[in-house]
Amino acid sequence: MTPRPLSMAPLDWLMLIGLSFLWGGAFFLNKIALAELPPLTVAFARVGIAAVILLAIAWMRDELRPVRTAWPTFILLGLVNSAVPFALIAWGQTHIASGLAAIINATVPLFAVLIANATTEDDKLTRERLIGLGCGLIGVIVMIGPGALRGLGLHVAGELACLTAAALYAAGTVYARRLRSLTPNTLGAGQTGAATLLLLAPVAFLDQPWALALPSARGLVVLVGLGALSTALAYLLYFRILARVGATNTTLVTFLIPVTAVLLGVMVLGERLEAHQLAGMAAIAAGLLALDGRAGKGLVALRGWFARQYKEFRANGRSGA
Repeated sequence: MTPRPLSMAPLDWLMLIGLSFLWGGAFFLNKIALAELPPLTVAFARVGIAAVILLAIAWMRDELRPVRTAWPTFILLGLVNSAVPFALIAWGQTHIASGLAAIINATVPLFAVLIANATTEDDKLTRERLIGLGCGLIGVIVMIGPGALRGLGLHVAGELACLTAAALYAAGTVYARRLRSLTPNTLGAGQTGAATLLLLAPVAFLDQPWALALPSARGLVVLVGLGALSTALAYLLYFRILARVGATNTTLVTFLIPVTAVLLGVMVLGERLEAHQLAGMAAIAAGLLALDGRAGKGLVALRGWFARQYKEFRANGRSGA
């Protein structure tokens, strides 16, 4: 029996939009934190704060046992889906602009669909998905502004760091969906707990955070925001979405992140919405509609309805004559 292709319900889209706000804010918060602390320390603080919160939630809900028994799984998940990509992005953002980092991050769904197509039965590459992913990536570039690509190739190491992080996110997302027997609380707690342990030795050896100047009050608030909102709460949403709609659909959040960042700027900071941003949003919307699949089915149904109406009109016209 052929597995039923994955699709997204309105609730899934709402959760994905919520996740885009949480992760979209992480790029902004990272920039502020990196002005006061080195990249590894920022990544360590981010997953460490999230781990404390998520482990406490899992303990209160009596969902902590699998974290202790399945630790090899969480070590791998924490390495691929948190520790290494967080550190790579934080380091990459010290060398390249946020706009270029966001464009590179938007390649996550491309990596995800290729990995999922090769390793899963219900998350396959289709023509509609390929068109949708292409439209989404083009939309991100147009919305951020093609000018962001002018820096491409100037800091190859930083660009490769962000691209490697995107590939790891995709692989980690596909792998995490195999762990459907575990709850989102357990997955979040296990992943962030393992990532914290994995980053402990590199941070102590390379950054020696105890010798660094204490961050400002603003810096501390930013770190708490990164850990509590952009990581802990984000992962609770992320693992719920992943269990419901699969890896490729979950990674579509990277197309929505630039949209939510622009909208936040308009609503909170009073920034003006530019024509290229509207064009980019339209391309992203077209891509998401193509990926959703139901839009295409709706167009086919609408075309069929018009064809039937036309046939009836022709038939009535001939009989009336």
